[in-house]
Amino acid sequence: MKVLVVGGAGYIGSHAVYELIRAGHEVVVYDNLSTGHRDDVHAQARFVQGDIRDKKTLAACLQAENANKPFDVAMHFAAKLIVPESLSEPLAYYENNVEGVRVLLEVLAETGVKNFVFSSTAAVYGEPENGVCKEDDYTVPINPYGETKLAAERMITWVCAAHNMNYCILRYFNVAGADASLEIGLEKDTLTWIVPLVMQAALGIRDKLSIFGSDYNTPDGTCIRDYIHVTDLAKAHILGAEYLLKNNDSLLVNLGSGSGYSVREVVDAAQEMFDFEYEYVERRAGDPAKLTADISRAKELLGWKPELSLREMLKSDYDYRKKKSNK
Repeated sequence: MKVLVVGGAGYIGSHAVYELIRAGHEVVVYDNLSTGHRDDVHAQARFVQGDIRDKKTLAACLQAENANKPFDVAMHFAAKLIVPESLSEPLAYYENNVEGVRVLLEVLAETGVKNFVFSSTAAVYGEPENGVCKEDDYTVPINPYGETKLAAERMITWVCAAHNMNYCILRYFNVAGADASLEIGLEKDTLTWIVPLVMQAALGIRDKLSIFGSDYNTPDGTCIRDYIHVTDLAKAHILGAEYLLKNNDSLLVNLGSGSGYSVREVVDAAQEMFDFEYEYVERRAGDPAKLTADISRAKELLGWKPELSLREMLKSDYDYRKKKSNK
């Protein structure tokens, strides 16, 4: 395949590029480097610097590449994704996550790219009653980030129907871990979910880890969330692209661990490897007891299931951060 990866210098996008290159595919990365890193782009991928909202630059990239060999698939990873930031800067999220996708779809339609893989989020579900998200559940986002991703999803379905295009929408929760090479990984320290927070405690960046609540209706009293290793996620995007090319049909699937992990399970797994302190504090307002993904559709349609464990997520994330801090 020849693949355009928009946002391919970011955390998840760069891992998708690595897996595409390993699988023998031709890759062009398009990224504005606002949050991504040029050094994280695989050496065998061609790189074009540009913003997803800049139609002129984006169209020039596709036209130049298509003149040599047309793209088979475009993948989108160029989203803003920090929930607290989306609450304080909703207009920026709509501009990038909705208008950016609109421009990209317009260029894809004009240049004849028929297959589109979209990196979405389980935040589109909001807070499902039983804590398990299925693809056909109601989508009631509770923040601008989830709202903008849902708006993009809906636009994708309408545009693809109008222009005889196929889409693969992949919804997932928290992503963790680093590539086995330790050349790329998660560099952000400002994320609010448990794995980066555990790593900060393990590396001495924070004095101790705070666990919000110990009296939830779960087996150990702590919240249950879904986590997925970034390498498993990257491979799912390739399977999604292959599905589009093989079946000439569209799909929407969840990706996750299949059962989720409690905060205490994450902490216990980390403490087997690292020495750090933690404490229980009051619940955070609005935190549901359980949020996980039903991944049966991904198993059935893509033949995909997660292969890397929670321990491997934690260990690779730690090793990557340690390597970066020693440079």
